[in-house]
Amino acid sequence: MGDALADHYLEDALANFRDYKKLAEKALDQTADEELFLSLDEEANSIAVIMKHMSGNMVSRWTDFLTTDGEKPDRNRDTEFVVAPGTGREDLLTVWERGWNCLFMALEPLTADDFSRKVLIRGEEHSVAEAISRQLTHYAYHIGQIVFLAKHFRSKEWKSLSIPRNRSVEFNAYLTEKPLEGSKREGRFDAPQRFISETKTKD
Repeated sequence: MGDALADHYLEDALANFRDYKKLAEKALDQTADEELFLSLDEEANSIAVIMKHMSGNMVSRWTDFLTTDGEKPDRNRDTEFVVAPGTGREDLLTVWERGWNCLFMALEPLTADDFSRKVLIRGEEHSVAEAISRQLTHYAYHIGQIVFLAKHFRSKEWKSLSIPRNRSVEFNAYLTEKPLEGSKREGRFDAPQRFISETKTKD
């Protein structure tokens, strides 16, 4: 991978991680404390379990990312799916931030030269780009679950985080008329929020 391509890939990956983190947190903001711990059935995970699992995965994958296997010997994955009694929202957010901090501390210092290296996940060799893409898709999957559950619990009170229903044509016209000024990258989920805020039409 050339230096320019590696730099662009890393910049885009970091932006996507930040976008998905923000999306999950906007969903969490709409969720009542008790709803964080509810599951739809005996086989389903609660938002709390998903947050705990994601953090455990992040700490394992991103600690010493370039030099150790991403599946750390001290990780107990099964316990990530159990929420201890007395756990509250703040406890979950502390665990959540710990995971994301590991991710950003590992990725932000990477250079183009690092993309020529190989890393291991459960003994399987990955390029750095493959390892990043693997985790990006994994976290997007779980964040989709968080948003789904938050929307389910809020029902008619849900405030849309994406293009509101039956307003796609209006949204596309809005982007044509009001593109983002300057060269600053807009988060992939920010434009719908800007549209909702500025048009102030009921979803």
